[in-house]
Amino acid sequence: MRVLALDHGSARCGVAISDPTGTLATPLAAVERPESRRGLAALARLAAERGVERVVVGLPLTLRGEEGDQAGEARAFAARLEARLTVPVELLDERLTTRQAMRTGGAADLDSRAAAHLLEAYLARRPGTRELAGDAAEAKRP
Repeated sequence: MRVLALDHGSARCGVAISDPTGTLATPLAAVERPESRRGLAALARLAAERGVERVVVGLPLTLRGEEGDQAGEARAFAARLEARLTVPVELLDERLTTRQAMRTGGAADLDSRAAAHLLEAYLARRPGTRELAGDAAEAKRP
């Protein structure tokens, strides 16, 4: 299953996509101003062009697991995006994905690397993929 993950922000939205088997996460170019008509259209076009079967939007919870203003904005964004798509949109706790992205580095922009970590977490939670995702995460560590 091909999955698109989004690390939503008001200025920029990090983007990552899985391979068709739902095993690997690859960061893509971030989408500027995702809340705008142009930004939403770019995300919808990307999902259609890549044959995405599901979209996962990061839900920024506090360290206590509570929802604040940013979580409400992410929920509203996910609802607007889902209205434009023909595939389901899910929310997933994104705590610490930006810190993970900062630690691991890479050529992609920080927001899209954070989206890739979000996607890896999502893929690891799917039945039958837990071991594969764990092995891939271990292989990336120095």
